[in-house]
Amino acid sequence: MSIVQNAQKVLKQNIREYGMYIALFVIMAIFTITTKGIFISSRNISNLLNQTGYIAVLAVGMTLVIVIRHIDLSVGFMAGFLGAIAAIALAFWQLPVWMVIPLVLVLGVIAGLITAAPVAQMKIPSFVASLAGWLIFRGALLLVTEGTGTIIVPDDAFNAIGNGFIPDLPAALQIPGLHTLTLLVGLAGVVLFILNELNDRRKKLAYNFEVLPMDMFILKLVFVSALVGYITWVLAGYRGISWTLVVVLIVVAIYEFITTKTVLGRHIYAIGGNPEAAELSGISVKNLTYVVFSSMGMLAALSGILFTSRLQSATTTAGTLFELDAIAAAYVGGVSAAGGVGKVMGSIIGALVMMSLTSGMNLMGIGIAYQYIVRGAVLVAAVIFDVTTRARGK
Repeated sequence: MSIVQNAQKVLKQNIREYGMYIALFVIMAIFTITTKGIFISSRNISNLLNQTGYIAVLAVGMTLVIVIRHIDLSVGFMAGFLGAIAAIALAFWQLPVWMVIPLVLVLGVIAGLITAAPVAQMKIPSFVASLAGWLIFRGALLLVTEGTGTIIVPDDAFNAIGNGFIPDLPAALQIPGLHTLTLLVGLAGVVLFILNELNDRRKKLAYNFEVLPMDMFILKLVFVSALVGYITWVLAGYRGISWTLVVVLIVVAIYEFITTKTVLGRHIYAIGGNPEAAELSGISVKNLTYVVFSSMGMLAALSGILFTSRLQSATTTAGTLFELDAIAAAYVGGVSAAGGVGKVMGSIIGALVMMSLTSGMNLMGIGIAYQYIVRGAVLVAAVIFDVTTRARGK
């Protein structure tokens, strides 16, 4: 079988997984051409990744919520409210950053548990329970900001989370004109990716599991390595890797491990596949509902921290439409509306797709009204794609 035939076969079998990557590549290629290369410039890519950060973090949590067949509409204003709490703690309570961040994350976990309680205990639809949370957190945000309006965050360390970049190597070790440490981090990432893929393939072969044909496996290694290397090179041409990107990568690594390598992850997907069968097999659907929603609350708190840090302030409108952007990113990233299907990396790609659309259309000078229409059309296309691929699979 030729490499082209192998590629067609692999693409057909994994269309849900690879479709979003193809969509992102096409979108970026179109905007690169229409903006005469401005879209792919080092500065714009760096800004794009930073702007995606707070939505990407939310999308990771939302992916797990949708996988277990629920939804959480409260996370947008929850993020805005908890970001405001962080600003108040820093500006008025004079608490240090190392104390504020854990405090806000714990409050996020508690908020997630409160949202989960009526869903897990009383079987109230998550749409209704989280809509109530949306209203409550909207009101809470207005309450804590109505006296002062915009709350300026004076702490440089906190503001660096959303605006700062990792330091470079000493001048004697730097490559002129490039952020050398970023290049080394990218190289290390490529090496770890290749080693992990080789190890994973060896384990699958040992248990006679299906693996990619060797030519497709090599092509995958080359393509991903080239992509990571190129992005690293682009970022190194500006100011390097931002702290926001570091936070997102840590979140992705943790949740990718949980969902693919642990019993907890398998139970979450089992619930999404068939809650009744999962319960009969000994999985506590109620407890895992609490776990997933508390995780969502923690990530909403982290999203609020990233957004507040990026703006260096808390505002009365913070969190507006965050939940819809996160839901859209999850669906575009391959999460199934029927539950049980979806990957953490997919949600990140989905977030990049949605933010790339916004960034590219802004650079082209397209009005905000048309931007909403285009983003809505992309979301509809993603859901139609999900439905048709599921029907074809059956």
